Amino acid sequence: MSRSTHHPSRVVVPYVPEDPMSRFADQTVLVTGGSGGQGASHVRALHAEGANVVIGGIDADRGAGLAAELGHRALSVHLDVTREESWAAAVAETEKTFGALTILVNNAGVQNPPAVIESTDLATWARILDVNLTGTFLGIRAAAPALRRAGGGTIVNIGSTTGLGGTALYAPYVAGKWAVRGLTRTAALELGRDNIRVNAIHPGVVATPFITEPAAGSDAPIADFYSPEPFAVPRLGQPADITALLLFLTSPDAAFITGAEYVIDGGLLLGPALKNGSPS
Repeated sequence: MSRSTHHPSRVVVPYVPEDPMSRFADQTVLVTGGSGGQGASHVRALHAEGANVVIGGIDADRGAGLAAELGHRALSVHLDVTREESWAAAVAETEKTFGALTILVNNAGVQNPPAVIESTDLATWARILDVNLTGTFLGIRAAAPALRRAGGGTIVNIGSTTGLGGTALYAPYVAGKWAVRGLTRTAALELGRDNIRVNAIHPGVVATPFITEPAAGSDAPIADFYSPEPFAVPRLGQPADITALLLFLTSPDAAFITGAEYVIDGGLLLGPALKNGSPS
């Protein structure tokens, strides 16, 4: 005699997402390079979900324009990430305006004109490292006391897939992004007991002017060196792709994540994908 396979009916409760305005309510985020391609995407999304946003950058007009577009809960501050006094002023203005700083996004970055190492001058090397590496270091150093005063928070450093491999012609940029990885892990160890999480995002080739337009002194953009055709996801990334990951890492959903690295590159680092999912 067979056993009955009847089960009592189950009540399925559909998932209802929280009000998107509530996820970052009462949070204040400072985004460096905040009016650029990826930076502006991050700023708009965080603001839309309730955060106070501080747009840090050296282009005062673009930053002010974005702040005016967003209106309430948006502030533009002049921030040269290579200068200690500029960081101190930006953090002070953030706390004066919004009362606390709880999230730092070290997004500002510059690229070098493509050149082999033998043809890369020392001034270019120093400038790229000054912005991409020292700027991140100074940001962590300046923001940590403010995050501690706020009772904790999170820092996200924007790295690059070039920080996980070599890329010919871009030695200064590659070296800086490799170093950001170690800086991220060290900061996570030093700040964890202060309730401050530190993580890194490593984007691949993202369709912003940073990638699609030549760097100063160059005739070719980085995008010319990469075709997405062999990627598992055969397209360039979009700023919104990176922003979605940033929102997760800076939200309470990532409360147990620190010192981590997230690659978001459509499979660039994996190698060539099978065409049409078939070996034929």
